[in-house]
Amino acid sequence: MANILVAGGAGFIGSHTVLALHEAGHHLVVLDNLSNGSSENLLFGELIVGDIRDGALLDRVITDHEIKAVIHFAASIEAGESVKDPMAFYANNVGGSLSLIESMVRNGVRSIVFSSTAAVYGQNEEAETLSEELPKKPINPYGHSKWMVECMLKDTAATGALDAISLRYFNAAGGDPEGRIGERHDPETHLIPLALDAARGARNEVKIFGTDYDTPDGTCIRDYIHVSDLADAHALALHQLLDRQDPSSGQTKAGYYDAFNLGTSRGHSVRDVMNTAKKVTGIDFPVIEDTRRPGDPARLVADATRAKSELKWSPDRSDLTTLMEDAWRFRRTLGN
Repeated sequence: MANILVAGGAGFIGSHTVLALHEAGHHLVVLDNLSNGSSENLLFGELIVGDIRDGALLDRVITDHEIKAVIHFAASIEAGESVKDPMAFYANNVGGSLSLIESMVRNGVRSIVFSSTAAVYGQNEEAETLSEELPKKPINPYGHSKWMVECMLKDTAATGALDAISLRYFNAAGGDPEGRIGERHDPETHLIPLALDAARGARNEVKIFGTDYDTPDGTCIRDYIHVSDLADAHALALHQLLDRQDPSSGQTKAGYYDAFNLGTSRGHSVRDVMNTAKKVTGIDFPVIEDTRRPGDPARLVADATRAKSELKWSPDRSDLTTLMEDAWRFRRTLGN
């Protein structure tokens, strides 16, 4: 098995991917500045606290640990915050990614799986579900920053310097089915953990931001995907890239790039999520209606046909009830 660098691996999705890759037999090195992650999220792997914008540090980590491939999660992620402070998002998301790609090329690391987002599509209201071929029309700096990194990877791959897969996922949620790790942001901004925090008494209420969208119940619709299913997709993408390096594959040169959507092709409204949280927890917590947040599209639902067929991926735990049950299992372990 290979030595894998997981940038941003102490975050929510990164830590679950580390868990999946450990179970697959890989040796994991996690580089994280802990701005959005926590060492408590890491059950396995070696943690190095640092920033991917530090090129000298990246070079040392890659050479000292004989890194074979990279999975890149290190990014600022809140769309609303990106509207308030776009330069911070570009500095971290684009500048950090450039630093990482440059270090990979300098040190001959050929394979990278990039954590991208459905935000690259923007509104795209002409489509019920979003396929990879749709125009990229991000409506906030967060989406712009992720699309810029995708372009950087595709252009670098075209030179023959590396192979890359971008995974565009929708709303990650849930938690390890055994309750060992789960969503742990400070401050918490994601809908499902906020709802569950209201259920367990860690907050007084949960807000619905916008009830006047052009959707059946007026609230935003999102495609919620279980974090363990996302972790499996990253492992499948990584193994596809590593297989290209096998001499028996006949792929002696780098230069491959592709992007895949990860989702369920089913949308759930904010009200659906609230009702499911109340059903799973058995607690009727307060819900407050508020105005829209900047940069929120009305509907984001994936067409994940290609990921299922080409990566052989299946989102087995991503029905909303199972996802909520797994999130609740972990959320109850946290103190108020």
